[in-house]
Amino acid sequence: MVPFEDEISKSKPLRFLTDQLQKFQIVNEVNQDLVIEALRSIAEIVTYGDQHDPTFFDFFMEKQVMGEFARILKVSRTVGVALQLLQTMSIMIQNLKSEHAIYYIFSNEHINYLITYPFDFRNEELLSYYISFLRAISGKLNKSTISLLLKTQNDEVVSFPLYIEAIQFAFHEESMVRIAVRALTLNVYHVGDECVNRYVTSTPLADYFSNLVTYFRKQCITLDEWVSESAKNPCPESTSCILSAVDEIEDNLYYFSDVISSGIPNLGRLITENILQLLIFPLLFPSLRMEPTNGTQIGATTSLYLLCCILRILKTKNLANTIAVALLYLLEDFIPKSEAKPNGNISDHSFTHENHCLDNDALDTKANTRLLRVTVPSSSSSSPMHSAEDFSLQHNCNGPHLALREVLLSYIVNGDEIQVLGSLNVLATLLQTKELDESVLDALGILPQRKQHKKLLLQALVGEGPDEEQLFSSESGVSEEGVNSVIDSYLQNIKDQYGWSCSCSELGVSPRVHRFQVLDALVGLFCRSNISAETLWDGGWLLRQLLPYSEAEFNSHHLKLLKDAYKNCTNGLLQEVRGVWPDLLTSILTDEWKKCKKAIEASSPQKEPKCILLPPAKCSLEGESSFSAGERMYEMVKVFVLRHQLQIFSSGKALPEQPPIYFPTDLPLNTRSKTAGLDVLDPKPGTEISIVDAVPCRIAFERGKERHFSFLAISRGTSGWVLLAEELPLRNQRGVLRVAAPLAGSNPRIDDKHLKWLHIRIRPSTLPFMDPSKSDAFGKSKTKALIDGRWTLAFRDEGSCKSALSMILEEMDLQSNEVERRLRPLFDLNRSRDEIDT
Repeated sequence: MVPFEDEISKSKPLRFLTDQLQKFQIVNEVNQDLVIEALRSIAEIVTYGDQHDPTFFDFFMEKQVMGEFARILKVSRTVGVALQLLQTMSIMIQNLKSEHAIYYIFSNEHINYLITYPFDFRNEELLSYYISFLRAISGKLNKSTISLLLKTQNDEVVSFPLYIEAIQFAFHEESMVRIAVRALTLNVYHVGDECVNRYVTSTPLADYFSNLVTYFRKQCITLDEWVSESAKNPCPESTSCILSAVDEIEDNLYYFSDVISSGIPNLGRLITENILQLLIFPLLFPSLRMEPTNGTQIGATTSLYLLCCILRILKTKNLANTIAVALLYLLEDFIPKSEAKPNGNISDHSFTHENHCLDNDALDTKANTRLLRVTVPSSSSSSPMHSAEDFSLQHNCNGPHLALREVLLSYIVNGDEIQVLGSLNVLATLLQTKELDESVLDALGILPQRKQHKKLLLQALVGEGPDEEQLFSSESGVSEEGVNSVIDSYLQNIKDQYGWSCSCSELGVSPRVHRFQVLDALVGLFCRSNISAETLWDGGWLLRQLLPYSEAEFNSHHLKLLKDAYKNCTNGLLQEVRGVWPDLLTSILTDEWKKCKKAIEASSPQKEPKCILLPPAKCSLEGESSFSAGERMYEMVKVFVLRHQLQIFSSGKALPEQPPIYFPTDLPLNTRSKTAGLDVLDPKPGTEISIVDAVPCRIAFERGKERHFSFLAISRGTSGWVLLAEELPLRNQRGVLRVAAPLAGSNPRIDDKHLKWLHIRIRPSTLPFMDPSKSDAFGKSKTKALIDGRWTLAFRDEGSCKSALSMILEEMDLQSNEVERRLRPLFDLNRSRDEIDT
């Protein structure tokens, strides 16, 4: 046992500091430094004592130093003392390990006095220290300590100063303050005290959650303003602002998610209800309109992104299913209860279905103009095949009578690049939302085929489904009665919980009709020529998710459209064989084949939803430069690869790992290559070559410095070069290679006025956007477009000039022929399918 005298000796520094504090009856500029130093030292001593010697804290309690802190704050006239006091308390609370010590600090009204003290928060530093103080307190909350900070009456909480004071700063302009308040509230919710839970969800404190959603709504509108500005005037600053706004919006959603997952049922209900009533129904859904309506405050692009984010981050069953069910209806069908008609009907919006399910190649659905019309003729029918124009018109669904899901499909068929990408992202997000009822996914037409078969199999096992022969036929599906009963239950939930009433009566949902609408929209998308390959790949991913291993859902109309689109793309690719970049064509096609297969077979889409908010990268798809031609070729290859893989997929076959092309063979060197003695794929300067076939010429790489060279054009396989060599004076017909440039894309021409001059375009040897290290996270090139070089070669006479031109054209033809030979299996679709089978 420690002698009493030793205890007094140890506590002398703390006693001295306490005595010093007690002497100050007023704190001003004269003595504030002494007070600040005393407060700082007390924090150090008490923290040390808590971990090494409990007698220090015993003295702290005995002298009621907490009360002395409160007194000093009252008599202080300077901000410095308040700052130090808050810092002292924060340090002590954060570092005290003893439950006894924390219990003591929380067990008197001094802590609540400090919490509710009217600090002058116009001083930003003071506010920062105060918020840190509150957060430090919340970090020590548990079921035992939280009760010490409450005021109760009849076993119910009537006051909780820590929480009340904190949420006043929930929407402060400083982000660090908002983050600290969120952390504090989550600490409170995670304690799990039932009395506190009832208190924070009661009126008027429950307004905090509606205020949160209102504040979030304002952030969404601000994001849309940046998106609109960026669309008009794209620049790095606007992109940075969009990304910052996105980060804050996603942080808010993750906070909502944390609140919901805290385990307090009413909190989840409050958040969900407010998001639906203040954000989804009045703002996001109206913004999906093809044509903006009065009162729409954000654009469709922002709305599509926000729907994706909400579904991805707020993983709650009620919210996800309510949003998904609402997509089946007209926006006007949902009205507040207070505005609902007595019978709940709006006759203009009611409609019926008449489904006539025929064979795999026939589905004739009659519906009113609300629906995307699906008319797939039977293979035995005499009705004419629909043209691509008919397909487009069927999906041109502008107008007020569109269900929200039909708006999404309309965007896919007729929308611009961003609308297509956004709609695909929403459908992909719905598809991946595990909280969605499978019947709701089926009603939307996006229940994956494997899940359909799984459900049908379970139904068959318990004797409720189709017989064995019908089990996996394309006509089979989840019963419409079962789907409609699930939809009805969620509609009733919308009415009971969220205060919205659906005015449609007897809505019949046909999952089979909706699946064909989705498939029609995707096929229409794959036939579009004004959508980027990356976005088409996202459509390919969605198709593979819906139909992973069966061609049964494709009808003859689909197959004809896909084949026609493939043929058009094939013609474009054949032109590229004779174009500017044939030497890279086979390697690019092989790489993109693997990438496309990986992308459409991946577990999730290749891009995050926020990509739809950013201005698309501007490609130089127009122009005569080789760089522009390279971008066109690259885009063409990616589209061709997807359409070719769709041909294989629609025939029910698995995608091969490699494209069906011929690989290099040991071809003999052509005459010029053999004569020159070049048997390498990439000739290097300094290489000695034969110049027997070369044509003497002159060229000036610098003004006034003309040099003499021997010019040679050579091809080997799919590679080719134009070469300039310097003749070796002591070796007859031998030269040293000085300059080598790509043969392809050289675009040679004789000058109109000087017939001895030959103009050659010198393009880069590679395309910079093919290098991932030269692109950012969003696929935008970090480097500027390369500029083509120009050579003007002067020959001795017109004959020599024509000879050089003929040499180039001959070698370019040999090079293109080899590329075409390599790619020939791709262009013969039936042959490539047979090779896949073997």
